[in-house]
Amino acid sequence: MTFFAPFTIPFIIGGAIMAAVLLAKYTLWAVRLPREDKRLIRRNILSFKSLAALWEVVRESLLHVRIFRVNPVLGYMHSSLALGWLLLIAVGWIETVAYLGLRWVPLQGHVFFKYFMPVNGITQHKAGFELAMDLLLAVVLSGVALAWIKRMRSRIMGLRRTTKHVLFDRIALSALWFVFPLRYLAESVTCAIYGGGSFLTGSTGSLLASHLDAETLAAVYEPLWWCYSIALGIFFSTMPFSRYMHIFTEIPLIFLRRYRLAPGIEPKSYDHFEVEACSRCGICIDPCQLQSVLGIDEVQSVYFLRDRRYNMLQLSVANNCLMCGRCQTKCPVGINLNTLRLNSRSRMRNIPNEGRFNYLSGIDRSSGEGRTGYFAGCMTMLTPRTLSAMDTIFRAAGDDIWHADRDGGVCCGRPLMLSGETTAARKMIEYNTDLFRRHGITRLVTSCPICLRVFREEYALDGIEVMHHSEYIRMMIAEGRLQMRRTDMRYTYHDPCELGRGCGIYDQPREVIAAVGELVEPAHNRRDALCCGASLANTVIDDSQQMRIAREMTGELEATGAGTIVTSCPLCYKTIKRAAGTETKDISEVVAENIFQP
Repeated sequence: MTFFAPFTIPFIIGGAIMAAVLLAKYTLWAVRLPREDKRLIRRNILSFKSLAALWEVVRESLLHVRIFRVNPVLGYMHSSLALGWLLLIAVGWIETVAYLGLRWVPLQGHVFFKYFMPVNGITQHKAGFELAMDLLLAVVLSGVALAWIKRMRSRIMGLRRTTKHVLFDRIALSALWFVFPLRYLAESVTCAIYGGGSFLTGSTGSLLASHLDAETLAAVYEPLWWCYSIALGIFFSTMPFSRYMHIFTEIPLIFLRRYRLAPGIEPKSYDHFEVEACSRCGICIDPCQLQSVLGIDEVQSVYFLRDRRYNMLQLSVANNCLMCGRCQTKCPVGINLNTLRLNSRSRMRNIPNEGRFNYLSGIDRSSGEGRTGYFAGCMTMLTPRTLSAMDTIFRAAGDDIWHADRDGGVCCGRPLMLSGETTAARKMIEYNTDLFRRHGITRLVTSCPICLRVFREEYALDGIEVMHHSEYIRMMIAEGRLQMRRTDMRYTYHDPCELGRGCGIYDQPREVIAAVGELVEPAHNRRDALCCGASLANTVIDDSQQMRIAREMTGELEATGAGTIVTSCPLCYKTIKRAAGTETKDISEVVAENIFQP
């Protein structure tokens, strides 16, 4: 049997280029993985984690469940293209077996089987397969139609904006848009000449046969198959260099993530899997307050990843991000966007001079004695009401406190880390870790979510319980060490980015507030809470721009009608206090004012 025709050459060449580039990229990235990452792969590859990863591949790479949850129409578009195309390949493979039996057929024979059927004298058509293939083609074509609509009129699809592409993206996208319409036309003309097909290609073929003569049909027959093959060849050859690299890269990423590989504050080979798994769906654009409030484009995560992938990332783009995490919670691929920002800044800005902070050695300005340590943090030191409230709370709870920085101390290191100065941050982390160990504390409380996050993620504090002051207060209330006086006050609560999305602390502050008065939630809360705009992570926007973001956010809080806005971050506290006309308090103030003393 014959399964070669000249028109299949573009498809064959494109497929060969795609396979070669993918193999080269994945091999290079895997070889360059750190030893610890390779050890994690070896330890987990034969475990149940691989089965869990396989199920996630089905759920997210084919069905796109996360996208469905964010945007059902967009979810259908992605799944119709991904799952529909895969089923076209799988069912088409089964179809060739049904016609030809278990015999070797080259790849192009499966892909262009409708063309090779009459060439090889197959005249009897199996209605079941004709129906199944038409149905799957119709599903994929509906996804293509939605993709056209998304590009031309994104708001119809529930997106304010779509992404901007580079040259290879445009070429691959254009080819993909025409692959399936050209297949539909080529198969329909084949049905018009040789019969077969079902409700889609068969009906269209009958329509064409009734309006066009045999000579015209014969004239367009081969050119249409050529166009279909060329479109496939162009897409396959450009895919590894375009955003469509995500089609394959998301699969190994899911497995590696299940094996506990993750990006760090220093760049490493694993980052390639995350960066190139971005489909540039655009879902991360709308949550960005830089875009929605300030109208700043070209810095959102989708563009940051694009620029990093093509080695054209500018520091102005890397730095212009609140790193609030709103986009990361929406990312359907689960890319660690903030960590990739951090290590990009580290690569571009870090000064590897460890000697700059040698003067820290031996300095100890801590005070007090106790197994519970309190690290106020730089921003808390600038909000004396929070410091005073925490003193009241510690006394009422009967806790002896060792103060790490009451009389001056060393920053936790996260602000430097956010700016890319990872070497300097490490020196501060080493200093503080040694300080905590020397004083033998077993619990460390901080009022700053920025400090809390770096304590939990970057410090080696095994044996020391790290708590935010809202967690500590809640624990003291639960243990009966703090008695609260219930009031008729109505409060609304702002979830700080670093405390909520950063550390997953949502319920504890709410339980504390509920012990004092009534809590009224704003429109955006918990994982969807708005950023105050004064993030230390952004060194590009100015104060007036920060205030525009803050006023947008405080407007929602004031719209609740609550008498007091409560937050649990000193930076958010200072920002909200400037932007809002409503009384603003740290959660510790609310508690300190309402401690019941019999």
